[in-house]
Amino acid sequence: MIAIIDYGMGNLRSVQKGFEKMGVEAVVTGKPQQVVQAAGVVLPGVGAFADAMTNLRSSGMDEAVHRAVEAGKPFLGICLGQQLLFDASEEWGLTRGLGIFRGRVRRLPDGLKVPHMGWNQAEIQRADPLLEGIPQASSFYFVHSYYVDPEEQAVVLTRTEYGVRFASIVGRENVYGIQFHPEKSSGIGLRILENFGRMVKKCC
Repeated sequence: MIAIIDYGMGNLRSVQKGFEKMGVEAVVTGKPQQVVQAAGVVLPGVGAFADAMTNLRSSGMDEAVHRAVEAGKPFLGICLGQQLLFDASEEWGLTRGLGIFRGRVRRLPDGLKVPHMGWNQAEIQRADPLLEGIPQASSFYFVHSYYVDPEEQAVVLTRTEYGVRFASIVGRENVYGIQFHPEKSSGIGLRILENFGRMVKKCC
């Protein structure tokens, strides 16, 4: 079973429905212990980085995330959930993140229409089980004003061009982050959720 973390930020039901369409069992939970016990974990989210970190810490979910990651369970951050995996965000000052990936979250360059909203291509940088069956330069649905800037370029799985060539998927060992919304990206996005579900079944 996959636990979708409910910390008051995000369209949790649409992520759950995306997994269900692909035959993957997923439950929404606000209980840290259920997250720790799950076979795989998803951290979704939309909204402000600082508010999200406050909610994660006050609920004890930040510790649950670290325990799940350290246990080697497949872990997926979506949109704001990807950004929270990094050291810090420059949104409204500097806010410390979960620190699972090294790097910062930065605002998209001036002069662009922000948020970056709509379909855009993801250029695959290296093969990974999460991207099985995903053609090069496939288009996905984005809604964001900030992007992740990893210190370690080896974690970058795909890049997307929007004023800057940013990391749209990152991954290392059991942990992944996706800037776009796979649950809103038609069949190609649902394939990514299916791939993640397959990884959970193989692992745990």
